[in-house]
Amino acid sequence: MDNLQYIRQTMERAGSFTSVPGIGGAVMGATALAAAWIAGRQATRQDWLLVWVIEAALATLIGVGAAAHKSARARIPLLNAPGRRFLSGFVPAMVAGALLTAVLFQAGAVALLPGMWLLLYGASVVAGGAASVRVVPLMGMCFMFAGVVAFLMPSGGNLLLAAGFGGLHLLFGLIITVKYGG
Repeated sequence: MDNLQYIRQTMERAGSFTSVPGIGGAVMGATALAAAWIAGRQATRQDWLLVWVIEAALATLIGVGAAAHKSARARIPLLNAPGRRFLSGFVPAMVAGALLTAVLFQAGAVALLPGMWLLLYGASVVAGGAASVRVVPLMGMCFMFAGVVAFLMPSGGNLLLAAGFGGLHLLFGLIITVKYGG
């Protein structure tokens, strides 16, 4: 019996985090497109930032909820060993992004926020995706590329946020849905 438990634990640790939600990613993309449109119509930097902070919170809820649903549907615990590895790679760059958002906003460097958000989100996805299916780190690299472009074109921040958080989430959400079952 001990041998079976050891084998089961070893296989779980070696597995991939397969609960990355394709449909949830596509929904996150749709809400990001709406947020970009709304944010682009704001009169102040504070209101612009508030729209994106609300979008980040909404996207987090959608992502966690969709991952939990996909995990439950597959009868796999969300926080199994691969899920914990995904989170341990994903969370640090996201926390850094939240802290740097406050610092850059206070410094008046709002034009740098889109590039930083896309770059660090991409780094989070690449790091977390190391414990997931192959397409996830590729998605993260695409976000990082979008972040570099946003740094090179600081006046196009909202458009690049729409293309990155909206377009890339829609594209990869559909790929994950079709190829990896929702």
